[in-house]
Amino acid sequence: MAKDKRRRPKAETPKGFRDYFGPEVTERASMLARIAEIYHAYGFEALETSAVETVEALGKFLPDVDRPNEGVFAWEEDSDWLALRYDLTAPLARVYAQHRNDLPSPYRRYQMGTVWRNEKPGPGRFRQFYQCDADTVGAPSVAADAEICAMAADVLEAIGIARGDYLLRINNRKVLNGVMEAAGVLDPSDPERFAAERGIVLRAIDKLDRLGEQGVRALLGEGRKDESGDFTRGAGLADEQAEIVLAFTEARRDTAAATLSRLSELVATSETGRAGVEELETIGTLLGAQGYDDSRVLIDPSVVRGLGYYTGPVYEAELTFEIMDEKGRPRSFGSVAGGGRYDDLVKRFTGQEVPATGISLGVDRLLAALAAKRGAATAAAGPVVVTVMDRARMGDYLAMATELRNAGIRAEVYLGNPKNFGNQLKYADKRASPIAIIQGEDEEARGVVQLKDLILGARIAESASLEEWKDQPAQKEVARGDLVAEVRAMLASRS
Repeated sequence: MAKDKRRRPKAETPKGFRDYFGPEVTERASMLARIAEIYHAYGFEALETSAVETVEALGKFLPDVDRPNEGVFAWEEDSDWLALRYDLTAPLARVYAQHRNDLPSPYRRYQMGTVWRNEKPGPGRFRQFYQCDADTVGAPSVAADAEICAMAADVLEAIGIARGDYLLRINNRKVLNGVMEAAGVLDPSDPERFAAERGIVLRAIDKLDRLGEQGVRALLGEGRKDESGDFTRGAGLADEQAEIVLAFTEARRDTAAATLSRLSELVATSETGRAGVEELETIGTLLGAQGYDDSRVLIDPSVVRGLGYYTGPVYEAELTFEIMDEKGRPRSFGSVAGGGRYDDLVKRFTGQEVPATGISLGVDRLLAALAAKRGAATAAAGPVVVTVMDRARMGDYLAMATELRNAGIRAEVYLGNPKNFGNQLKYADKRASPIAIIQGEDEEARGVVQLKDLILGARIAESASLEEWKDQPAQKEVARGDLVAEVRAMLASRS
C-alpha cells in the first residue's frame, strides 16, 4: 500500500503570536473583573464591538507607517478592504458616529478585547494582545481627562499595584505642537505640511525611555540602525531643530509649577502651546482636589504617545518598581497603560468635532508586572479528582463529583483509561489537584472513601524517608456521607 506523502502541517504558532493556558486565562479573567468593577463604579457602561472593521473606518493612525496597510491585518472583500482592529478606540469612534442619536452624551463606555497589529514582533511584543479601555465621548472639559487619570490610578491599586509602585505621567499634545512650531516642523496655516516628519518626531520621543537621548537624537536626524541591523528612517531635522525638541523632553522640573513655567517658556510664541500649558495646569488642580498628588500623578513633557490621533492631554501609567531582565540586570518595569484626548476622531465620520478622551490598559503587561512583582508564586490549585476503580460504577463516581460541585468545590472524574491507577494519580498531579478521591470495592462495601492529600504527599515525598512517609496522614479514610465536609476541611487547611 502506498504511503501518504502529503505534507503534514507544522504544529506551531505563527511568529508574533502565542497560546494561553488555564491559569493564565483564569488570572486574566479575574483581573478584568476587578478592572470592570472600578470602571462600573465610575459610571462607565460595557461595550463590545466587532473584531473586524473596514480599513476606511480604522483610519491610518498606527505608529509603524512603514509596514503594508499601515500595520493592520487586512484583506479585500467585495471591492472593500477589511481589517482586524488594531485598537479599541477607532471602533468606538465608528460606533458613536453610527449610533449617536441613541446614545447619551457624554457617552461613557469601557471595552475589553483582543487587538491585532501587523508589526515586527520581538521579545515580549506580540501581534495579538488584550486591551482594556475606558473612554468618554462628548465631554469637552479636561475634567474628563482628570477623571480618566484618577480612575487609572484606582484601577492599578485595585489589581494589586501598591501606591508608590506606579506613576501616572501627563503631557499635552498642544504643548508639543507649540514646540514643533518653534522647531519649524508645524505650519499652523497648513497642518498637512511636514506631517510625515512630525509623525517620526512623535514616535522618536515616545521611545525616549527605551532608546535614550542619543537614540532619539538619531531618529530626529537622519535615522537609526538597531542591534539587528534594521534601519529606521529619521525626521531629517537639523541639529538646532532637534535641540528644540529635546529641550521639550527635558523640561520636567522638581515641581509641577516649575515644569509648567518651563513649558510656558518653550511655547511662548505659540497660541496652541500656551493653551496646552493651561490645560495641564487645570488637570493638575482637579486631581489635587481629589487627593491625587505628585506621588501618584505627575506632569511629564517626555510623554507623547505614538498614535497620531491625539489632540490634547496624553497620559501613561508607568510601574516604577525594579525587576530583573533576562541578563539579571535591574530595570524599571515601565509603561502598562496609555491614552489621551482625540477630539477629531469621530469628526472623520460626522464632519462635526466631537470631543473624546480615554485610556487603554495593556492587560498582558499588567499580568506580567504582577508576576514579576511577586516573584515565583505557587500555582493555583486544580480540581479535586475522583479516581475510577471500577468502570461499572461510573455513575457513583460522577455522583461524588456532582456533590462536590454543588457545594462550590471544583471537581472532576478521571475520564481516561482507568486500568493503571498510577496514571490516574499522575494525571491528578499534572492538574495540580489538591485531593484525589478513591473508592474501590472494599471501600464501597464499608461505606467509606479514601481522601489522598496530594499537596501534603508531595511535600513529604520531597523531604522525608520512606519510613517517615508511612507515619504521615497524607491519606485518610472517611465515611461516604462525610465526603463534602471532609474535602472542604482539607482544602481550608491547605489554603
